[in-house]
Amino acid sequence: MDHTRYRRPSAGLLLGVAGALVATGTAAFLQDHPGGLVLLGRIREHLVLLGWLALAALTGAVLLGLEKSAARIALCVPLLVLGIPFVLMAGVLSGPAGPSEETRSESAPGRTDRRLVVEEGSAMIDPLWSVYVHEGGWPLERRWPVGHFNGDDPDNELREVVWTAPDRIRMTTAGGQVFEVTLAPGGRPDRVVSAG
Repeated sequence: MDHTRYRRPSAGLLLGVAGALVATGTAAFLQDHPGGLVLLGRIREHLVLLGWLALAALTGAVLLGLEKSAARIALCVPLLVLGIPFVLMAGVLSGPAGPSEETRSESAPGRTDRRLVVEEGSAMIDPLWSVYVHEGGWPLERRWPVGHFNGDDPDNELREVVWTAPDRIRMTTAGGQVFEVTLAPGGRPDRVVSAG
């Protein structure tokens, strides 16, 4: 059985896969802004994996698409020499400041398309809390930051987050500070609270 007739279509398929992976990773990397898609934010957490898969697909496309060994080597060596450091650098640049864990998720009263999300993490020894509103349904769900609390001062620790209405959130710190944030119809908060 002659497998050479499948080489070029397979190389084209791998080239398309590599292009799709690079486009997805680029979109995820560039969308880091308030109101960005939650789906792209999740993909952003795996940019290194996307980079390795794209590099493997591109290398496979070169190996399958070219018939001469000298041409394969001439393209694969620079591709890998440039690609491996680029993937590693992209991982460092896109990495989060510190790991965070979702500790709470609650739908707005009377609404299933809007939910409050609290994430807890740390910066060295200081606890950190981030409060977000997710608006819409998958895959077009958007993420809006509402508040960031740094527990380096115990008075700034986040103690309570509650819905006071379908479009209003109240956040209270351990020191007794109370912050009210109102949401626009699309989920955008009128302000982003920062304590600490």
